[in-house]
Amino acid sequence: MPESPPHVLIVGGGLGGLCAAHGLRAAGIGVTVFERDPSLDHRPQGYRIHLDSRGAGALRECLPDPLYELFTATSGQPSKRVTIVDERLRELHAVEFDGVSADGDPARFSASVDRMTLRQILMAGLDDVVRFGAEFTRYERDGDRVRARFADGTSAVGDLLVGADGIGSRVRRELLPHARVEDLGTRCVYGRTLLDDRVAALLPPRLAEGFMSVRSGRDGMALGLVRLKEDPEKAAARLWPGLHPRWTGDYVMWALAVPAARLPGTDAELSSAGGAHLHRLVTERVAGWHPDLVRLVEAAEVDQTFYVPIRTSVPVDPWEPSAVTVLGDAIHAMSPAQGSGANCALLDAALLCRTLSAAVATGGSLVEAVGAYERRMTEYGFAAVRASRKAASSSGGGPLGRIFQWLWRLSH
Repeated sequence: MPESPPHVLIVGGGLGGLCAAHGLRAAGIGVTVFERDPSLDHRPQGYRIHLDSRGAGALRECLPDPLYELFTATSGQPSKRVTIVDERLRELHAVEFDGVSADGDPARFSASVDRMTLRQILMAGLDDVVRFGAEFTRYERDGDRVRARFADGTSAVGDLLVGADGIGSRVRRELLPHARVEDLGTRCVYGRTLLDDRVAALLPPRLAEGFMSVRSGRDGMALGLVRLKEDPEKAAARLWPGLHPRWTGDYVMWALAVPAARLPGTDAELSSAGGAHLHRLVTERVAGWHPDLVRLVEAAEVDQTFYVPIRTSVPVDPWEPSAVTVLGDAIHAMSPAQGSGANCALLDAALLCRTLSAAVATGGSLVEAVGAYERRMTEYGFAAVRASRKAASSSGGGPLGRIFQWLWRLSH
């Protein structure tokens, strides 16, 4: 252990990486976050996500009190119902639940969250910690420390390197070259339709009570309403003056799920096709659905439409701990089943901070602390991967039957 507090390098400025940065700094541990994108809002990365007690508990543990309060103030209302309908909006199945809350108690928390609003909250107070436009390329040992190298020729040395760089993690590829990511054969096209009086009139009444899944042959669509409890700009003025979250207003998130083989193009072609092309693809596929659903898609923000292949990590056996580790989708990416991805990433961040903090406080070994973190993280992380995989494979109807299972589980 160095005499001075250790310094941690985090590759990836997503939810897990930023949460970890807050927790480490609160523990007196130095930290720098390297994010390859040039800015926080450089590209669409998702809209509505669901956080439960795992994610809320991790944020409670890592964030300053005002930022945690800002997170809860800008969350959505808790869902009371999940509804499955056909393309004519006829109800097929529903699940109702209670006992959840979106207030400050993390143990009972269960609510939708706008991903970008949460990322802006997580960036608060980290301007001197996060370096944008830093594309990680590789790492190498530098004595007892580790050196991260970047595409612009720069490098940084730290006592620990954390790969929080998502499902395509370059850190994981070096650390665990045998770890695989498997294609599940389904693709989603995500979009967002801002709420106004005209759009509100199109919404199925049940959507106000919670998540909705639409079935139509081998295609399906997820619908999620995002109505925040408090306007982020006003909440930030009250709780964290100087933070000005960009917020365009409440919206409906929708995601069309289609078997990859039924799409006109490869992943590379569709990923680079642009929002207009993807939006047109969706409008063509839903043309025969209920008119309100058609109009809801037509009214979307066209340039905010994006494409995501559904993939999952393949669990690996334990590995020898070192001064390099991983968290979130970099190690245990999973299908959207059970809404565990973001929650597990935040849980990783809190566990890593807690474990490293204890090692620093007692003069223990950082590598031993990493080993303790990895044993626990892979236990629940790979369990969530297996559970998501089981949920995806247990429902009938082929790939789209499975995606329906994933979609309605997102809010539960």
